Amino acid sequence: MGRLRWAAPILFALIARADITCPCDPSKPDTERERQCSLCSLAAKEPAGALVFFVQDSNPRKEHRWLALPHDYSPGTFQKLSDLSSTVRLALWKGAIEKAKSMFGDQWGVAYNGDHVRTQCLVHLHIGKLIEGVEFGDFSVVGSPEEIPMPPEGVGMWVHEVDGKLHVHMGEQVTENVLER
Repeated sequence: MGRLRWAAPILFALIARADITCPCDPSKPDTERERQCSLCSLAAKEPAGALVFFVQDSNPRKEHRWLALPHDYSPGTFQKLSDLSSTVRLALWKGAIEKAKSMFGDQWGVAYNGDHVRTQCLVHLHIGKLIEGVEFGDFSVVGSPEEIPMPPEGVGMWVHEVDGKLHVHMGEQVTENVLER
């Protein structure tokens, strides 16, 4: 029985890990039809100049959700939040928060899923209405998007506002589940 106690978490971790490959290659249009490349395909169609753009989530069960995405990406690369320059990362957080506030008032939330559960090559933030009473666990409090810390490598995070301050929650993989569908 002792072996099963340590084997089960390891087996679950191996099964749950999404580890996707990114075949995205703009010179080969067929690769951008792959599900994991669909956001890269959208980024390639965006006009140059903007650091960030927004799209409505294509999942019909998430009809009120939006995504914030960086314009630039590296084809064939599973992009992480840590891969973005500090300028682009800040633009992504600021843009997502502004969009969230404009759509959901003071009940907004922005979530970044951890690397092990993501199914898209291009890094993106989920924007939605925060589920009422969802705050739990440890979190840090910061005054502005400029102060949002970088999560540990591979870890997800979610951010929302309370009394003019930002609560930053880290330590989970699936974070978008704090947002209404």
